[in-house]
This record gives sequence, C-alpha cells and structure tokens, in this order.
Amino acid sequence: MPQKKAAAAQRSPSKPSTPPARAKALPREVRIIGGQWKRSRLPVADKPGLRPTPDRVRETLFNWLASMAGASGGELPGWHCVDAFAGTGALGLEAASRGAANVLLCEQDAALVAQLQAAKARLSAETVRIERGNGLTALERTAAGSLDAVFLDPPFDNAALYEPSLRAAARAVKAAGAVYLEAPRRWSGEELAAVGLVEFRYLKAGAVHAHLLRPAANGTA
Repeated sequence: MPQKKAAAAQRSPSKPSTPPARAKALPREVRIIGGQWKRSRLPVADKPGLRPTPDRVRETLFNWLASMAGASGGELPGWHCVDAFAGTGALGLEAASRGAANVLLCEQDAALVAQLQAAKARLSAETVRIERGNGLTALERTAAGSLDAVFLDPPFDNAALYEPSLRAAARAVKAAGAVYLEAPRRWSGEELAAVGLVEFRYLKAGAVHAHLLRPAANGTA
C-alpha cells in the first residue's frame, strides 16, 4: 500500500500553491433619477461611512418634494437647497437636475470635494456651489427662512451631528419648506418637536430610515 501511494505521488507531483486571483472590485455608482441630467451616473468612492441614498429612496423622496412644489414633471423650479453632508452629491445634484435655482453641496473630505467638482464640470451644473467644510456650520450661518429644502444625511455612526443639524435646518427653511433626514432609526414625534420639526412623510428601506420633515408650524401630514 505505501508503495502504491508513493507511485501515485510520483505520477502526480504536487504543484506549488498559488494565491487565488482577487476579484476585480466593480465600480460603484448611483444615478440621477430625473430632470435634465436623468440617468447620469455619479461614482461612489470607497470611503468608510460613505453611504449614498439608494436610488429608490431618492426617487420616492423627489416625488414627495415635487408634489410639494406643485410643478409638473417632477420639477423643483426656483428652489434653494443645501445638501449639508454631500458625499457623492446625489441629493443636491438631483435637486439641481430638477430645476433648483441654487444648490450648495457641503463636504469635508478633500477627495470627495474633488469628485464633486468633477461631476459639476461634467454636467455643466451652473446652479451648484461646492464648499469644503462643515455642513452644520453652513446651515447655522444661512439666513433664517431662506431655503426650500435641506438634505441631512450624516454618517450613521456620528449621532452627535443629528440634533444640532436638525435644529439648524428647521431654522433655515421657509415655513413651507422641507427637511430630509436619513438616519439609522426613526425619530419620534417628541424628538422632532424639540427641534421645531414634524414628520410629513416616512419610509424605511433596509437600514435606512428616510424622513421628510416640515417646520412644526406648517407640518401637517
């Protein structure tokens, strides 16, 4: 028996093991849902904590906003918006694609700011401004009641950003304006009332809790 095993080993010499080839990482991207840049794709950088709003959530959100705007074709004509934690820029660029007159994208990461600048140039997005800095600070210095929409999509692991960002957004939007909040949990009515907001629409998609909020004085469902 040992002789047979030895002979088999001679006939089939063992090959040196080679590490398996790594699968190529597919480029991640999101698309603009509607407006003049419909179907345009935006790259998603491989950054810790970067979590772009899923396409179907954005589609629902902008249907809600267009209904608030009362315009046909899903447009947001003349709107003034701030995307306070821009990341890929998908929320702010979607608003600009749909006719917003002025959109500010705030982002602290230098590489993401460069990516946003490239997207702005590629789309010829003249109504979009990009600012490297703290989105909360940008909201706090915005004139009260001057915005139609604020998009808040902070990192899920930075809970300390949520309350002050919501409070600043509530001050910055018009009485008929909207605040979009994306969070790892649903905010209660009591928590929202404490920052001057009320839930107007809500949906959950996977780990994402998407809230469309309005100033408490005007926020009826």
